[in-house]
Order: sequence, then C-alpha cells, then structure tokens
Amino acid sequence: MENEIVGLNQDWKQVQEGLREQGYLCDDGVAVLVYITQQLKKPLLVEGPAGVGKTELAKAISLWLKAPLIRLQCYEGLDEAKALYEWNYRKQLLSIQAGFGSKEDWQTLEHDLFTETFLISRPLLQAITAPQPSVLLIDEIDKVDQEFEALLLEVLSDWQISIPELGTVNSRVEPTVVLTSNNTRELSEALKRRCFYIYLDYPPPARELAIIRTKLPGIDEDLAQQVVEYAQLLRRKDLKKPPSIAEVIDWARTLVQLNITRLEDEAAREVLPTTLPVLVKYRRDLDKSLEALKELRPVRGAGG
Repeated sequence: MENEIVGLNQDWKQVQEGLREQGYLCDDGVAVLVYITQQLKKPLLVEGPAGVGKTELAKAISLWLKAPLIRLQCYEGLDEAKALYEWNYRKQLLSIQAGFGSKEDWQTLEHDLFTETFLISRPLLQAITAPQPSVLLIDEIDKVDQEFEALLLEVLSDWQISIPELGTVNSRVEPTVVLTSNNTRELSEALKRRCFYIYLDYPPPARELAIIRTKLPGIDEDLAQQVVEYAQLLRRKDLKKPPSIAEVIDWARTLVQLNITRLEDEAAREVLPTTLPVLVKYRRDLDKSLEALKELRPVRGAGG
C-alpha cells in the first residue's frame, strides 16, 4: 500500500502552489479536483454558503492559467438573450433606414442584417468563440430557473450554440468552467452529473489565519489570532448572516488601520463596537456580536 501511495500522481500539488501564488489558499481536496477538471475537461460545481471563496476560486484559477475570466452572473429571470446572444436591433434599424435610400433590394438587405456585424455576444457565446483558453464563471447558478438550467446543459454537453440565422457555432477552445451555488435551491441531477463537485465551507482556524496573513502580511500576530478566534466564535452563533472570509479580512484591515494590536486593550474596547458593522450586516447580528465580545479570550501574556 505504501508503494502505491508513493507512486500516486502528485501534479495536483502544482495546482495548489499555483493558486497559492495568486493568494488563494486551498486544501488538498480542492487542489486535486481543480487538477482533475483541467485534465478531463469537466465543469466544476462549487457549492457552499455565501462568502467562503467560491467566486474567488474561479478568479484564482483564471490568474493561475493566465486565461481571461468570462463571467455570467446569474439572477432570477435570466434568459437566453442575456446569457447567449442577441441581435443589435437599433443598429439593424439604422441599417434598414440607410438601405432604403440605396439600390439594394430587400432580400439582400435582410441577409446583411443577420451577420456577425449585428450580433451581440453574451458570456456563453463569448466563451465558445474565444480564440484562446478562457475561464467561464457561471456565478450563483441556483438563482436561475430550471428552464435556463436545461439550456445550460445543452451548451455544457456539446459546446456549441445554434443561431438560426447563422447556423451552428462550435467551440474553438473549450473553456475551463466553474459554476457556483449558494445552495438556495436544489440543482438538477442532470447538471450535477455533468460536473465535478466541491463543497466549500468556512475555513478551519489554521487556514483562516493563513489567509489573513497572506492578505495582510504586516498584521500583528496576536491581532490576527484574535480576529480569527472571534470570526469562528460568531459563526457558531445563530446569526442571520455569518461573517464571510472577505468581511473578516476587511475587519482585520480596519483594526490595523486603527493601530489596534489586541482586542482586550482598553482603547480597543472603546472603539471595537463601531467597527463591527464591517463584519456583520444586520441589527440582530450586531447585538449578538457585541455580546460575543465578552466571550473573547485575552491573548496569552496580555497584561504581563
């Protein structure tokens, strides 16, 4: 068994290091799946609560691969015109008006109206027609309806789009695809079947501390540890919206700006309540956060 383990392909570690160089720290499981999606050309579905780094993972992959990021932000009511393509009707109308003053017949003019000159490419078509590798981020896929999800399945399966006026447009270079979901609704089995799946949760203390050190290299070590401890404490409370990693980083940056090095210092205690809205965004959560400050342990050796 040991010989088999030693002989395993370790190329995924290069992915982990590459993402680290872009400021994104991930565990082995994430790195392995990102590596496999690259090798097998499969979409990656990243699910988890808001603010755990799902979108940032796609951005980091884009930077690591040196490939442009094409983002489709999903929302309720998203349709084909905003995701695939639409015709530039205003430009077509101007062309029609100009054509009536020329000798062109209507049949010729109509043919000219439906060419790439008048086509507005939206993210999915942009990814398909990109001449170089790209990263397609389909963000918050759980916000669209099942009809749009079915449309997306066709694109992800064949990497081609049928435009009635132009014919079938095939992919030049298949993009790296990352879909994110906040799990507000259950995605279809058909979509999940086509993707590799990662569930991202809030990071454990050691990794969150490493993230803060990466984002704020000069931060006081005591402060970094207390910020992480407090963030982890709040996530165990019954908050409407637990603090995201980005909000924790913003809070740490705020404390550094105020020259705070220990949260239990008297001067810090006076100003801390005014900084909590950086971390939590609901009044009920703010009240609970103020109470949680009393549970925060002093740094070892504080006051000694």
